[in-house]
Amino acid sequence: MNDVAKVIHLHDLNVEPRQRVSARRWPEPVTGDSTPGRVTSLTERLAAAEPPEPHSLSDMVRGLVGQQIGKTADFARRRLTGDYQIDDFGFDEHLLESVILPALRPISDHWFRVQVNGMRNIPEVGGALIVANHAGTVPLDGLMLQLAIHDHHAKQRALRLLAADLIFEMPLLGSLARKAGHTLACREDAERLLRSGELTGVFPEGFKGVGKQYSDRYKLQRFGRGGFVAAAVRTGVPIIPCSIVGSEEIYPKLADLKPLARLLGLPYFPVTPLFPHLGPLGAVPLPSKWYIEFGTPIPTAEYEPEAADDPMTMFEVTDQVRETIQQTLYKLLNKRRNAFTG
Repeated sequence: MNDVAKVIHLHDLNVEPRQRVSARRWPEPVTGDSTPGRVTSLTERLAAAEPPEPHSLSDMVRGLVGQQIGKTADFARRRLTGDYQIDDFGFDEHLLESVILPALRPISDHWFRVQVNGMRNIPEVGGALIVANHAGTVPLDGLMLQLAIHDHHAKQRALRLLAADLIFEMPLLGSLARKAGHTLACREDAERLLRSGELTGVFPEGFKGVGKQYSDRYKLQRFGRGGFVAAAVRTGVPIIPCSIVGSEEIYPKLADLKPLARLLGLPYFPVTPLFPHLGPLGAVPLPSKWYIEFGTPIPTAEYEPEAADDPMTMFEVTDQVRETIQQTLYKLLNKRRNAFTG
């Protein structure tokens, strides 16, 4: 029994990036048995696979339980036989779609009630860099962003986030982040992903954004030196501004216990209205209403690759991206009546 997953190399010279992205997501058309060569329609396939109508509540419950057992058995079979693939970064798409995203979906749909706009601005194929604001004390916004793109995009694209070193230094969490498709926020990894046609995400504010005081909510922090713009320019991919409203209210940070943060090796140790006073119960995020909006892509193909080394050009593009996100945040906040009801 083979328990080793297949490895997909990002730079297979015999396969174009566009082919890799599309081939990984769509199976070959299924032909009907009665008419050779005829492509079966989606409606016909769904009708053929549709279970019989339940006659009672107990029938419905048994059907749901049976479906879940079938899914669990299929997942276990694929994991035990190695019938799944990983890439050079450790991205395990089977685990992402079978375990990680389903675990996040109830939180997104029923707790945060995430509303997504502007999905048409994300390309169906090819590399693109999504740049978003960062907030919330605990970086749940990255997970909600990845789920939103997968569930609302026509091609169910996987977002590959560029994360801080601290994430990958944590036991279990670092390995899980790798399997979910994320990697270090460094120039080399960013450019490899973008050149390979991957949809890549970055939070330029870093810990300055996610750990800011509640009194500074929705005020963008400094975007660094524009390294994300340089990566986009070198690879010629568009930059897509993304504005997230709702993440600031999940853990309102009122204070920072700096001595304890230094002792634990953390960038901050937050004090919120519920944490650490209520212990584990205080770790439950507040049910704020979320809005995620993707702005018009900012093209970079017009720049020569050498422009990535021009600090002034990088500053101008960085400022354009930052200002676009900030103005969209203000627009969404003006529309929102209440942080928890929307």
